Amino acid sequence: MRTILSLLLVLSLNTAVFAQNSEPKPKEFLYKVTLAKKYHDEKSWTDVDRQTVGAHFQRLKEANEAGKIILAGRTDEANDKTFGIVIFYANDEKEALEFMLGDPAVKAGIMEATLHPYRVALIKK
Repeated sequence: MRTILSLLLVLSLNTAVFAQNSEPKPKEFLYKVTLAKKYHDEKSWTDVDRQTVGAHFQRLKEANEAGKIILAGRTDEANDKTFGIVIFYANDEKEALEFMLGDPAVKAGIMEATLHPYRVALIKK
């Protein structure tokens, strides 16, 4: 009888642990941004455009502080070659797309963006 009770206890503990771990984990996504061709010429930038890019950065900073961002940055090249990436968590592709399209610089057409499912393999400890 004691063996049966022990077995039932182990099974119930395993079930509880499995139930806790079966919650959907956020998935990883990457969006790549490039400047729209118009903005390759520095003369095309307005103060509003610069403020919008500031809002883009502020939004990423807030998402990072909330634990949504894994990494965000850009290359340090000439305008026609430069691009940025944002690696982030979302529950599904729809949520990821909404996050990307909600980027102020993307919404304003200053940056063009593409979304990619992504999986981080290694990260600095």
